[in-house]
Amino acid sequence: MSEQTIALVTGANKGIGYEIAAGLGALGWRIGVGARDRQRRDTAVEKLRAAGTDAFGVPLDVTDDANVAAAAELIADHAGGLDVLVNNAAITGGSPQTPTTLDPATVRAVVETNVIGVIRVTNAMLPMLRASASPRIVNMSSSVGSLALQTTPDIDMGPVPAAYLASKTFLNALTIQYVKELGDTNILINSGCPGFTATDLNGFRGVRTPQEGAAIAIRLATLPGDGPTGGFFDDAGTVPW
Repeated sequence: MSEQTIALVTGANKGIGYEIAAGLGALGWRIGVGARDRQRRDTAVEKLRAAGTDAFGVPLDVTDDANVAAAAELIADHAGGLDVLVNNAAITGGSPQTPTTLDPATVRAVVETNVIGVIRVTNAMLPMLRASASPRIVNMSSSVGSLALQTTPDIDMGPVPAAYLASKTFLNALTIQYVKELGDTNILINSGCPGFTATDLNGFRGVRTPQEGAAIAIRLATLPGDGPTGGFFDDAGTVPW
């Protein structure tokens, strides 16, 4: 492993993911731009490099076992290891979604990307993360997945797609389980909420910019060795589970 910090950001070709890559790259890190679409991935890498980031493309479909395994091999060969993983790739499954009208196929598709995809990528990258001196895993979640907030009177979560909301609750639980299993390692694992950010996931209706949405991931990716693990955070502080 070189002294340069190596990070992989999934779904990094646009929106929050791109801004996470840009923010970490600005620190002098080497950034793997994980994305399915080749043209968008190449465009993002070119743009990052033009801005001075040491970026390289990682063909990555988080729903495909063989593809994710190949991505891990590419990172090992190209960068020599991995220090930070930001699981950012996600889909909503479209709108509107209510529990009584939800197509089970939509739930499967959303969970496949937003939850199983995180498991698939994390487990594939884990051997490299274990070998890092300062490994970090950041799971990009959302406050809409908070059961505490969902059940608090007078808090309106808005018309959030049901499958997407449930997938973020699932992801939060998964984050906790990873922390429990890897508690005897030096890997810091946290969930982060970007806030209601204007991206194509919500038709650009969000009130925050992608740069603002990326800030929490950058903070959690750069935590010191004695930083928190097993938490859920946004820019304001701790988010209740």
